[in-house]
Amino acid sequence: MKKVIYPKIGGVDSIEIIEAEEPLSSKGEVVVRIHRAGINFADLMMRQGLYGSNPDFPFTPGYEASGVITGIGEGVDGFDVGDRVLAMTGFGGYSEKVSIPSTRVFKLPDSVTFDQAAAIPVTYGTAYHMLFHLGRISPGDSVLIHHAAGGVGTAVAQLCKVAGASVVIGTASASKKEFVESIGVKFVDRESEDFVKICKEMTDGKGVHHAIDPVGGSNLMRSYKATRRGGKVYFFGASSAVKGDRRSIIAAIRMWFNTPKLDPIKMMSSNKAVFGVHMGLLDDDRIFASHLNALSKMLENNEINPVIDSIWRFERVAEAQMHMHDRKNRGKILLDFAPE
Repeated sequence: MKKVIYPKIGGVDSIEIIEAEEPLSSKGEVVVRIHRAGINFADLMMRQGLYGSNPDFPFTPGYEASGVITGIGEGVDGFDVGDRVLAMTGFGGYSEKVSIPSTRVFKLPDSVTFDQAAAIPVTYGTAYHMLFHLGRISPGDSVLIHHAAGGVGTAVAQLCKVAGASVVIGTASASKKEFVESIGVKFVDRESEDFVKICKEMTDGKGVHHAIDPVGGSNLMRSYKATRRGGKVYFFGASSAVKGDRRSIIAAIRMWFNTPKLDPIKMMSSNKAVFGVHMGLLDDDRIFASHLNALSKMLENNEINPVIDSIWRFERVAEAQMHMHDRKNRGKILLDFAPE
């Protein structure tokens, strides 16, 4: 079988596709023949050695995938060969086959496609965890989203609609204005407009209830300022540390240097909260399983539907990642590993 590996820190030209041994269905595990794997910005940061929680090089990235069970290990109940499933791989999803604990595999309803399934876990799981689990979003709340046209951004927009949010504001590049507005979000040009000022103007000077920030650095403090008293900021990425497909030490240092040192006394006085979110390091699988269950019901009820930007055959993984580096995607990017 074939799989993608990161042999070392590098640009997209460092990515390799290799032949590997077929995985075995060990005790408590199932083997999944992958059809679709999701690409996330974290995958790009891992390749550049900027993520901090990936395995040692060389390794195969890929948090999430969808496919068909082809092998079942001893002690596994509730699954059959041929079942269509979603696999929370953690790592290793960029592969034709993976062996994974059965506790991290979920059956797909017949109505859910492989594309939808692979686009749900990281983007919608992160969005749901922030807004519903941590934020307890309520009807009438206001929300600020950065990178509004991306995978998590489009997921947040749909979940805001489900929750009954009254104002949803999103930053993006000027070329994505029409798309951002088409998903029901107030567009803010990230280069030429002041999102703090606009958030205040659209909320009678109070600021938003929730701010979703995958940018980091100085942007995080501005997101904090855009929230009202009692507001919540969710920090789940550091895209400002990434400039192009190769690691930029200067950009990474600038991001870390500009990351705000929040004062707990001031936070107490304003009743604000800042959450750091990393779904890959969430220890309690039960929490994530409950998120997926809720999202599955929303999907079946047509309340959400993942926005798929593009699907790339896995041999073109470098081009697919460059598409994300260039900030061209509108929604989720997937890799196609289905048998030809």
